[in-house]
Amino acid sequence: MAIFRLNHAVLYVRDVAASVAFYRDVLGFGYTETGDAFQGAAFLRAPGSTNDHDLGLFQIGDQAGPSGAGKSTVGLYHLAWEVDTLGDLADLATGLQAAGALVGSSDHGTTKSLYGKDPDGLEFEIVWIIPADQLTDADKEQAGVSRLDLDAELAKYGREAKSGVGISR
Repeated sequence: MAIFRLNHAVLYVRDVAASVAFYRDVLGFGYTETGDAFQGAAFLRAPGSTNDHDLGLFQIGDQAGPSGAGKSTVGLYHLAWEVDTLGDLADLATGLQAAGALVGSSDHGTTKSLYGKDPDGLEFEIVWIIPADQLTDADKEQAGVSRLDLDAELAKYGREAKSGVGISR
């Protein structure tokens, strides 16, 4: 028996409506067929997902303090959401920037990543993976993290380049 993928994530949030608006309007998540099944909770699905839900949001109220994970407590650093195409990554970079939620971007060699924070300051990653048949030795051997030049990546691979074919699928 082996785990083969993450099915969903659940986050505690201050205001479920504000979090739903962010994940819906900025990242493109939609409600599941049941919508808000419970007061103070929401279940969202990523576009094209076949999961029951990809993200659960549970409201705990405005009195909740910020997450201390990585500063004063152990805890989850971030989740990484994969996009279908490099163009999707570029579009999300624009949307995150407009929402004031883009906090960084990185080139990891085989992956190209954006980093954002939701309304509660919870960090997430959005990743596009170079297709296996287009990986170069330089991509595979890149050590560490460098600055992401998204325009150069778009020029090299094109907006419609699918993510991770042969790697994660």
